[in-house]
Amino acid sequence: MPATRFTLNGAPQTVDLPAAMPLLWVLRDHLQLTGTKFGCGMSLCGACTVHVNGQPVRSCVTPVSSLAGKSVTTIEGLSNHPVQQAWVEEDVPQCGYCQSGQIMTAAALLAKTKQPTDADIDEAMRGNICRCGAYCEIRKAIHRAAGATK
Repeated sequence: MPATRFTLNGAPQTVDLPAAMPLLWVLRDHLQLTGTKFGCGMSLCGACTVHVNGQPVRSCVTPVSSLAGKSVTTIEGLSNHPVQQAWVEEDVPQCGYCQSGQIMTAAALLAKTKQPTDADIDEAMRGNICRCGAYCEIRKAIHRAAGATK
């Protein structure tokens, strides 16, 4: 099994693990980056969302071998992003379990759509499940973060 080389949160990373191992388990079990959460394991809930080359992906179904030469950003690498501040200001987290995936998806939305409408937000976030039902607060936080990035 050949080693996989990629960039992780801005730093070069090499892992020598089975090619089919999901990125989620590489991050959590082998690299001790536990901000990315396991939710469903089937790419349905969004708790495990990270960015690969700037695009949100579900790490629970992304094989580590597919990352060769790519850039991965986790919640740990998204430091001081306006979305994170807006999350605090809007008091979004309740249980907090889905929040890293929600934030990563929201950050990707704002990277491509600077002033999203409610419809843009709903479309981008629809695959991220919040069991606490904080969807209104999430939308408010995304609008707040969009205002901070003007």
